[in-house]
Amino acid sequence: MSEVFEGYERQYCELSANLSRKCTAVPLLNGEQKKQKLSEIQAGVEEAEALIRKMDLEARSLQPSLKANLLAKLREYKSDLNNLKRELKKSSAANDPQAARDELLESGMGDTLMASADQRGRLLMSTGRLNQTDDRIKDSRRTLLETEDLGVSILQDLHQQRQSLLHTHDTLHGVDDNIGKSRKVLTSMSRRMSRNKWIIGGIIVLLLIVIIVIAYYKISHK
Repeated sequence: MSEVFEGYERQYCELSANLSRKCTAVPLLNGEQKKQKLSEIQAGVEEAEALIRKMDLEARSLQPSLKANLLAKLREYKSDLNNLKRELKKSSAANDPQAARDELLESGMGDTLMASADQRGRLLMSTGRLNQTDDRIKDSRRTLLETEDLGVSILQDLHQQRQSLLHTHDTLHGVDDNIGKSRKVLTSMSRRMSRNKWIIGGIIVLLLIVIIVIAYYKISHK
């Protein structure tokens, strides 16, 4: 739903409830107080009409999927505003005895029943708005719980990944130690092989000298 429309809707509901209370209080007043209260109600009705026009313009500027729902709701508000106007007209006519008699003859018992139905309708509308608010609160609470569960799951995954990284680090450290030890062993073996080569080479040279000496000795004594 449009946030702009919701803002106008909230203002209208508050204004409608306030005007309804003022209309209820009008019969209890007399003289200038009554005139002043009627003037305030008239100004409030004009303000309510302006809000209705704004909501109408906002609803018609939206996509068709949203427009139909908002226009249906707007028709209820227009009906509510018409009821307020009738109540204002009746309260204003009460100051003029002749007008009051004409109004009474014209409307009769039907107005009483209509006023009761209007009040019941506004009560149902208010209850519906409260139910919608309660549903939004429940949705927000459910979303919050789902977000909290997701956060806990992410923290658990991060903890497991941290443990895995620590284990991998320890394993790599052990492998590094083993590589160092292997390097030392290979270095020692290389040194021994070099030393053995020199020893074998010396033995070979010594054997060649002995063979040469023996051969020379045999040749010289023939």
